[in-house]
Amino acid sequence: MAWIHTISPEAAEGLLKRIYADAIKRAGKVFNVLRIQSLYPRALQRSTQLYLELMHGDGPLRRAQRELIATAVSRANACAY
Repeated sequence: MAWIHTISPEAAEGLLKRIYADAIKRAGKVFNVLRIQSLYPRALQRSTQLYLELMHGDGPLRRAQRELIATAVSRANACAY
């Protein structure tokens, strides 16, 4: 199993601290998929913005359809997320 250095919510500062606070507000915790990007807060911010646009933005698909696609892709890739 690979080990990736991350910054915990307790040690976060500045932009990363704000991103983590938003994540906690949204999901109740900071998921590992965010933590693994913690060394590069600007990239994490952009990644989060992309996710939110894809899952919550305007478009022809309903949210449930988007979640179904995400679940199918995760399953096909044997991903825990």
